[in-house]
Amino acid sequence: MIVEKFSKYVIRSRILKLYVAAAFFATLIFFVLNADMFTPIEMIFYIILATITFKGLSNLMLSMIIALIPLSNEEDAIEFEKSSTKLESLVNDLAIKEAAVQSSKNKEG
Repeated sequence: MIVEKFSKYVIRSRILKLYVAAAFFATLIFFVLNADMFTPIEMIFYIILATITFKGLSNLMLSMIIALIPLSNEEDAIEFEKSSTKLESLVNDLAIKEAAVQSSKNKEG
């Protein structure tokens, strides 16, 4: 759950897309500046290959970020939240039962 929220936040921030786009344009600029050394087919092939490589690296970076973040504090906080919610519901159920007992005593008396 925490990992899902974090990964959605990272993906929504579009930092990985910015990384891939920067790598694409850097590769494109490299080939424009060195156009006399490469044929157009080589340029297209290497630009596509570099874009795919940097997309793979961005996915690898995302998985490494998720794997290396310590999640113990968040797990404890979520467990505490679940426990407190459960306790509150039990206290509310007890209050309802007590009110029902009081109501039945008032009707009898």
